Amino acid sequence: MEILEKVAYMKGLAEGLGLDTKSKEGKLLTVMMDILDDVAQELQDLRADQSDLEESLDAVSDDLNDVEMLVYEMQEDDEDEEDGDTYQTTCPSCGEDIFFDEDVLEEGAILCPKCGERLEFDLTDLSSQCGCCCGGCSGDVDEEDEEEDE
Repeated sequence: MEILEKVAYMKGLAEGLGLDTKSKEGKLLTVMMDILDDVAQELQDLRADQSDLEESLDAVSDDLNDVEMLVYEMQEDDEDEEDGDTYQTTCPSCGEDIFFDEDVLEEGAILCPKCGERLEFDLTDLSSQCGCCCGGCSGDVDEEDEEEDE
């Protein structure tokens, strides 16, 4: 039985007793029952509001999950697109493995995150190479290689 129903039952019992509402005790009991009725009504309204809030919160939570999925998918797509070449070197001072990308390579230097040693890259030898896929040949292609390609 709900609280509101219990209060209504109590009011019915009080009426069945034939309380004198003009006496001090009767007035007191009548006011107390009215207060209990008001409290029960407020409690019922609060429960209804809480139920509505829970439903709204569930809807917002579902929407947030959808947004998170979209954002994380876009971040993963961005990371996949940005996955350029990664280079590695070892710091001669502390032995720390250091990973870096082409931007750092083009700058020509990097600081070791462990010891602070400045590591410089000399790329002048690479620019004088033939520029083909291997970067290490003289640019001459053997006749046998040409015949295999045809």
